[in-house]
Amino acid sequence: MKILNIYKSIGVFALATTLLVSCSELEFDIPVEDVIPLTSGTADFSNYVAIGASFSAGISDGSLFIASQNNSFPNSLAGAMANAGGGEFRQPLVSDNVGGLLLGGVQIAGPRLYFTGSGLGVVSSTPTTEVSNVLAGPFNNMGVPGAKSFHLLAPGYGNVAGVPTGQANPYFARMASNPNATVLEDAVSQNGTFFTVSVMGGNDVLGYATSGGSGVDQTGNFDPATYGGNDITDPQVFAGVAGAIVAGLTANGAKGVLSNVPYVTDLPYFTTVPYNAVPLDAATAAQLNGAFAQYNGGLLAAEAGQLITASERAARTINFAAGQNAVTLVDEDLTNLAALGLPSYRQATSNDLVVLPATSFIGTLVDGNPQLINGVSVPLSDQWILTDIETQTVLAVTDAYAVTVEALASANGLAFVDLRVILSEAYSSGIMFDNFNMSTDLIFGGLVSLDGVHLTAKGYAYMANKFLEAIDTTYGSNFGASGSMLKANDYTVLYPEGL
Repeated sequence: MKILNIYKSIGVFALATTLLVSCSELEFDIPVEDVIPLTSGTADFSNYVAIGASFSAGISDGSLFIASQNNSFPNSLAGAMANAGGGEFRQPLVSDNVGGLLLGGVQIAGPRLYFTGSGLGVVSSTPTTEVSNVLAGPFNNMGVPGAKSFHLLAPGYGNVAGVPTGQANPYFARMASNPNATVLEDAVSQNGTFFTVSVMGGNDVLGYATSGGSGVDQTGNFDPATYGGNDITDPQVFAGVAGAIVAGLTANGAKGVLSNVPYVTDLPYFTTVPYNAVPLDAATAAQLNGAFAQYNGGLLAAEAGQLITASERAARTINFAAGQNAVTLVDEDLTNLAALGLPSYRQATSNDLVVLPATSFIGTLVDGNPQLINGVSVPLSDQWILTDIETQTVLAVTDAYAVTVEALASANGLAFVDLRVILSEAYSSGIMFDNFNMSTDLIFGGLVSLDGVHLTAKGYAYMANKFLEAIDTTYGSNFGASGSMLKANDYTVLYPEGL
């Protein structure tokens, strides 16, 4: 059964020329360029260091590649700063535009996505970036894809020997100053005069969301050593780590910018696949209703026995009709009726978020059996759906992290960028970047890349401009007034396979 195919479907110059007319001759004034000089205000951009995770590194289209690194928001920011006393900005560049990583010649991370013209493809070339080839630093861009907040303080997180077991990060391993160094230590050792810490707490909550809430909300557990890869970091643990990062970076008087985490409800990874993704004709709907009749009858018996309320029974009742139908799913937050032989099934509502990879799974058959259709007769497991309850958990933790980040910025006199507001505006009404109206629509929105989470080149440039605006406001620089903001036309949106 084919369910859906979501993929088809820098100064300001004021030129003044005065025409003077006399009775004997025409005279022209010499054109004057009225340029507003760029100033850094109270900030010192001579040694800019960026710390963070995938947004700082420049992940785009599901991978890290040379073009995405060159278009990373810290690199674009450094380019603007270069005109106001900024120095060299070094990045740990990968080896190609394919994306992906090798460890001992074995591929451990896949190539990037690209738009084929009618859908998505994966670049067919083999990656050439070997993790064990450690680069000589230091590097101004300390963005480490996949890192959670507490990983930035973890010794050995850049040890190549720990990569196969998941004890170390392959991106940090190829640029760490030594196997036992921490990300923060390597950043602080550069004695930066200016810094950015972007999307603080992103991976602390994102893994839980992208896995459909299959991890654990560790709120109340203050020992990150016991956390799983898709678990939510306790907000107090995050606050302690964030405080330590800011303290380390500001110890020498450096100034900088902090930003928080956007809401997952505004990212196309969670908003592209509709909850009612199942088209049915009347005959098929009737057949499916017959298949679930015994289950629905059991719910009535459970209600009669006061094991569930009438509202829960209604929410769990599965019913199909001709037209678009909600997918079926397993919901672990429902009352456990296993004693009656009843599983925890229901159909999705508009408050449930179907994750992007589900588009290629919904409607597939189990072992080729036409009666066993994933998302229809066979409910989706936890990994494919972020339920309403799970979504509210993610949003609450995101807000808790944001309170910490904004408080740290205020207490330390740092600039602050609220990415929640920016992405929410892009999702609800779109945002203007030069003459481009960008939204969070997948593929054609222009802001978010093909992986549904990370930004496009234009998206990162827009993000860099928001950082420049915050720098102007906090430190008295004039990137905006001097015409030094980044231009959308300087950035491409979609990369072909052969880039």
